[in-house]
Parts: sequence; structure tokens; C-alpha cells
Amino acid sequence: MLFQHSSDQLRDLAAQALDLAKRFGATAAEANLSESVGQNVQVRLQQLEQIEHCEDKSLDVTVYAGCRKGCASTADLSPAAIESTVRAALDIARYTAEDDCAGLADAGQMASDCFDLDQYHPWTLDGAAAAALAQQCEAAALAHDKRVVNSEGATVQTGHFHYVYGNSHGFLQYRRGTRHSLSCSVVAADGNGNMERDYWYETGCAAEDLGDAAHIGRTAAQRAAARLGARSVATGNYPVLFDRTVSPTLVGHLAGALSGGALYRKNSFLCDSLGKQILPEYLSLREEPHLPRRLGSTCFDAEGVATRPRFVIENGVVRGYFLGSYSARKLGMTTTGNAGGAHNLHLNATCAHQSDLLQQMGCGLLITELMGQGANLLTGDYSRGAAGFWVENGEIAHPVSGITIAGRLPDMLMNITAAADDALRRTSGKTGSLLISEMTVAGA
Repeated sequence: MLFQHSSDQLRDLAAQALDLAKRFGATAAEANLSESVGQNVQVRLQQLEQIEHCEDKSLDVTVYAGCRKGCASTADLSPAAIESTVRAALDIARYTAEDDCAGLADAGQMASDCFDLDQYHPWTLDGAAAAALAQQCEAAALAHDKRVVNSEGATVQTGHFHYVYGNSHGFLQYRRGTRHSLSCSVVAADGNGNMERDYWYETGCAAEDLGDAAHIGRTAAQRAAARLGARSVATGNYPVLFDRTVSPTLVGHLAGALSGGALYRKNSFLCDSLGKQILPEYLSLREEPHLPRRLGSTCFDAEGVATRPRFVIENGVVRGYFLGSYSARKLGMTTTGNAGGAHNLHLNATCAHQSDLLQQMGCGLLITELMGQGANLLTGDYSRGAAGFWVENGEIAHPVSGITIAGRLPDMLMNITAAADDALRRTSGKTGSLLISEMTVAGA
């Protein structure tokens, strides 16, 4: 057995914590007990650099004394440690301020059907086998193009986890999953002393989801070599095409602005946006939490609330927010099952390939890398360092670096003119390349 504890043992330990909380006077309680096992193996220039084995376990206990909340955690799962943790949480609760919005999610919202989502696929590579796979990946990168002159290494990671969430409504559910990845990063150089670095990786629930190791290495080499000879562009306003590797960040900003925490704090440019149009009418954003074998899938959120597929944005119009029970109460609304975040956001496509978007754009920028954290969710201002390629007549002309792209998120979202059906399979959601009609570009 990979784990130190069975699923029944995790359930029993979580139930013990909940029983103790009730016995010690808590009016409500919840417990989250998790255990994980993983391995990280890295090679560089075909030599083994690191083998790291990771094991972790944690019990997080939250108790409520009326409207007062206390939290405590422990990695020691002995009876004495569990009791001490519960008492510590209660001690904290006695000294916190009352909050009318604090408390468990409503009992009627608990998930009643927790079905298997095919997320557990053990991969028990020993260190030698993992190193050999990483070497194969890196060797393919180094052999693919003579301009690839150095390597930052290739890494194989395996991860296995299981956990139980329970609360004093009588909800007690078990989940398990795996997350594996293979990555490679290399450096290319030209004859003029210029050097560029790039990488590629795949992540999935199962080893077969990662695809061919040599393909990952060759892709890293292609991306690094393609960046050689980069130059800036003249400052101006241009169409900007966000490659599928960076386009999910725009959906991430959108989800952040629609999240309950930002909304009840009035820290979002999308406050009071229900029923309002924020995307073109040909775009819709769905949440799909029950897709099998996807990293972001779940039957219940971090509070035990049942998740469900839904339109967050339909035909450009906001139909819902991302709410946990606390933020929902603050807003006078009902939780959407998003305590802990969104689950598998899918933006529909308007065309098949990025090449279609290049032809539609004609001349402009294809962005493949973003730098910095220049997105302000309160004001909607957006400014980030970027790199990519200049496009002429629908074809890539030359690599570009040393530029900044800027705009306002409300305008950027409304100015998405097309979306390709080319989303990366490694992402939990589905967002392909996105074409924005115009942004400000600061270059040379």
C-alpha cells in the first residue's frame, strides 16, 4: 500500500476529531484529513541530479462556538495529538470576534452522490526508471537541434493523495487522486552569443496522459530555438493573439474578479455584474466539475457542498459567481459549490486552429510568454511583460522580446474576436488561443 493509512482509517480519525469537538462544546465542526506520497527525480546533461521522496499527512480541524471560529492543524495523528488539536481550535474560537456569516455550509447543500471520477492512477516508478525516462526526454531535446547547447534538466514527478472531509452535519466523504508530470527545459544559442531558454511539460492523472517523453523534449528544443534572434517592435496599438499556453491566465483573471472574496470586499471590476454582458455574445464560460480523469474535477467542494455543471457566463452575460458559503452569506446569496476555487472552466471555441486566428489577425503579436503580475482586479488595469512572435500576413515573421502589453481587462474581454479549439490537454480547464482586436504594446 502506498499510503500509511487506509481509507477506513482516515474516516475513523476524522470522525474522532468531530466527536471530540462536539464533546468539548463546539456547536459545529469540520475536519479535513489528507495524506500524500510522491517522488521527484531530476537529471541534467544525462546525469542524475536529484531523487526526492515526499510523504505528508495533515489533519485540519475547524470548530465553531456560535459565531466564533477557530482552526488548528497537526501532522501527528495519535489520539493525544488529535485531542490537543481540537482543544487548540476551541481555545482559538473563544478569542475570535463573532461573525454572523461564519459557519458550515447548510446541511441541505451537502453532496449526496459522490461517484468515482477516475482520478486515481498509481505510477510506482523506482528512482532508476524515473531517471531513465527523464534522460530519454532530455536526450531528445539535445539531439533535436544543434543550436540547443545546454540544459536546465528534465524532471519526472509522481504524486498520490487521498483525503477525507467531514463535518458535524454527518457528512464524511473520501477522495483519492494522482498527479504526475514530465518536464524539460533547455537553452539554445546562435553564433552571435545570443541565448534563449524555453521548456515544455505535460501533467495528468495517469502516466499515459503525459504522452511520449521524446516529444516533450523535442517540443522544449523547438520552442527555445524559435526564440533566437528576438527583437522588439515599435510602440503602438496592435491586435494581440494569446497563445494557448498563456490564454488561460485571462480566464483566471476573469474567475478571480467573479470570486466571492473579491466581490464582497468590493475588490473587483465585476462587482454587481450578474445579468450584465462582459464577453462577446458568441462566447460562453462553463464550469464542468464532473469530467472524468481531469485534475480539477470533484463531486464536492472544500465544504462538502455538491458541485454541478453550469454556465458562469452564457452568450457573454454573467449568470453566476464563484461562491463558498461565507462569501455567499456576505453577499446575501447562496453558495455555488466553489469553496476552494473553480472546477474545470471551459470557454467555447469559434474556430478550430490557431492558424485560423493568425490569418484573421493578419499583422500583430502572438504572445507565448507573460512576465510579472500586472493585473489589477479592482481597477481592471492590465500591464505585463511579454515575449512571442511578430506576425505578418498571417505568418510568423520573427521572434519578439523586451515588450510590454497593456490594456483594461473589461475592454480586453469584450474585444476577444475569436477563440481556437486548441486548448492544452494538461490544463484542468479548456481555453484555447484567444485573439484580442487591439492592445497597447510598448516596445523599442
